[in-house]
Amino acid sequence: MANLYITEQQSILRKTGDRLLVEKDDKIILDVQCHKIEAVLIFGNVQFTTQAVHELFQHGIEMAIFTRRGRLVGQITSPVTKNIELRLAQFRRFDDPAFRLKIAQNVISGKLKNCLALMKGFSANHPEINIREQIKALKSYSDSVPNTQSIEGLLGIEGNAARIYFNAMGSMVLKNFVFPGRRKRPPPDPVNALLSFVYTMIFNEISSLLDGMGFDPYLGYLHKPDYGRPSLACDLIEEFRPFAGDRLVLNLVNNQVLTPDHFHSHSRGKGVYLTREGMKKFFREYERFHARQFKHPETGENVTLRRCYRIQAEKMARSIKDGAPYRPMMIP
Repeated sequence: MANLYITEQQSILRKTGDRLLVEKDDKIILDVQCHKIEAVLIFGNVQFTTQAVHELFQHGIEMAIFTRRGRLVGQITSPVTKNIELRLAQFRRFDDPAFRLKIAQNVISGKLKNCLALMKGFSANHPEINIREQIKALKSYSDSVPNTQSIEGLLGIEGNAARIYFNAMGSMVLKNFVFPGRRKRPPPDPVNALLSFVYTMIFNEISSLLDGMGFDPYLGYLHKPDYGRPSLACDLIEEFRPFAGDRLVLNLVNNQVLTPDHFHSHSRGKGVYLTREGMKKFFREYERFHARQFKHPETGENVTLRRCYRIQAEKMARSIKDGAPYRPMMIP
């Protein structure tokens, strides 16, 4: 099973039987069986029929709607029975300061250790590029996490560590690209555009997964509740940013899968975005990256990244309901 990405502007998503059709100008440009689809992602000016949405709901398929340039607008979810016991426990845990702090410590610790693993792996493969000082500084911040006794302090550590990490990433970006540091809203260069886009894609997957499992995605523990923000998804994505997001971006630019020609500037000069062809290449590599199997560092079972998202969400559920320690996933 894989995601279905619809980027053809002015196309229409329809259904016939248990199949989905994408049509444009009265021609069928895609015909796929529903049981082969994990989620449908629509970009820009794409129409869809009520019957198609009904078919998605019957198969438990999520739909996400994005702007043409990749900003998540919203999600359409089947009104399946929710896990009310999990939600009640999730809200009770929010009123437990010790629980919130421990979750926050583990989330930040996992993120920083995964950042370190990515940097060390790059340094071992590219000894001619010196990022040793950044590795040393980031390790110092990582080591201070267990002794930090406030969520505000943890967020401060994460912010300082992120500046060091993205400074090092500037040296890790090779070939035809330059990365001056993390910038967004809008992204001013191709690498920042890729980072923002891949984070949005992963965030959508995790948010949909949490909703489908019965969580309230809007109540998190590291990230405080904020109107319209799925804070629990913001918590869970943190440990995955380095090896599900940043590693993919580095692979795409350093292996020249994407080149500067795959990006364009906004017509009003506000931001840089993938071209239509660049987006197609990105989706192919994103799916390939998420379908690749590797051994889970804890269980030894063969897993994919999508399986890992679920494993971590299940860990979060056990932690909320039973008080089991939440252990972040580390880069294998």
